[in-house]
Order: sequence, then C-alpha cells, then structure tokens
Amino acid sequence: MLAKEHLRTSRRDEMIDITRQVGAIVKNEGLADGLAVVYCPHTTAGITIQENADPDVKHDILMRLDEVYPCEHPKYRHAEGNTASHLKALTTGTSQTVVVSEGKLLLGTWQGIYFCEFDGPRARTYYVKLLKG
Repeated sequence: MLAKEHLRTSRRDEMIDITRQVGAIVKNEGLADGLAVVYCPHTTAGITIQENADPDVKHDILMRLDEVYPCEHPKYRHAEGNTASHLKALTTGTSQTVVVSEGKLLLGTWQGIYFCEFDGPRARTYYVKLLKG
C-alpha cells in the first residue's frame, strides 16, 4: 500500500513532526507487522527520525545546519541560489524506514518522524509505503 501525503511548510527551514500522520496510515491500513517507509521526493527537503520531546532539539539542529551550510557563500554556483537547501537535504536523507510491530510504529520513547523543509515555504508531498512481513 502506498499513501501520498501533502503538507504546507511555513518557513525556509523547519522540521514538521509527521509521526501521527504516519501512525494513522499504519492503523487505517491495518498493518500488524512489517515496515513503513517514509519517502520525500524533493531535492531540498528530507525525512529524519529525531527527538520529539524537547522543541529546542529542532532549533539546535536547524541552527547548526545553517552554520555548516550558510545560505550565502561566495563559492556557491547553483543558479537558483538554494545550494544550502540541497546540502541540508543531502545531510538528512530522503527516507526513513520504521518497523511496525503489533500495529504500531516501533519508535523509541523520544523519537518522532520529521519532514525537514530547507527551501520553504512550499507545498510539499511525502509518501508512506507499507510492507507486510
């Protein structure tokens, strides 16, 4: 089963917790055991699993990514001017795979699944592929 999900981002850089949406897909499809693959089809956004208890973690991650990949750099050559967005997406990656056990996402106590926007605000899409087994 493949689900196509939509979201709208509101800032250039942000991390949006999509754990509940992914969990709802698992529940609605009745997947008891298997895998949920969450995939982002964009070159300036990504998917990561990270702490979801303290909002300062998101702040610190985005701050540090900005320090490592500043928006402006004298040697960037990409014509669209969003080289930093591509580099941040490269760092987070395009997908995450989560084990589903007894109908629930097998995440750690403090873990959440995040859609990471690095070139917003935009209308974005992500996919959730469920695999039985």
